[in-house]
Amino acid sequence: MEIISKSNNIRQSPKKLRKVADCVRGLNVNKALSSLRHMDEKGAEIIGKTLSSAIANAVSNEKFDKDMNSVMIKTITVDEGQPLKRFRARAQGRASKIKKRTSHLKIIIG
Repeated sequence: MEIISKSNNIRQSPKKLRKVADCVRGLNVNKALSSLRHMDEKGAEIIGKTLSSAIANAVSNEKFDKDMNSVMIKTITVDEGQPLKRFRARAQGRASKIKKRTSHLKIIIG
């Protein structure tokens, strides 16, 4: 049985979020949450909240145990979202593009 939790349009680049996701991929959910709490990255908080949401979905909807000892993170995917397009003023009335990248996060536990 698989439980899915998603977070869309996260205001962090996918490259930075994947760095954190690689650390917890394939771990037990309890170990993953404890390691995310001790990480110093912004993405660790985002992934921790999404993982907590997946656990809450599993407990309420699918009638899993609250201890979650046998539940593993099957997959974590971080995809690129729609970038926010901004500009920076340059010399002689020109402008250069700035892409503020966003991410879509999907966690499957089971």
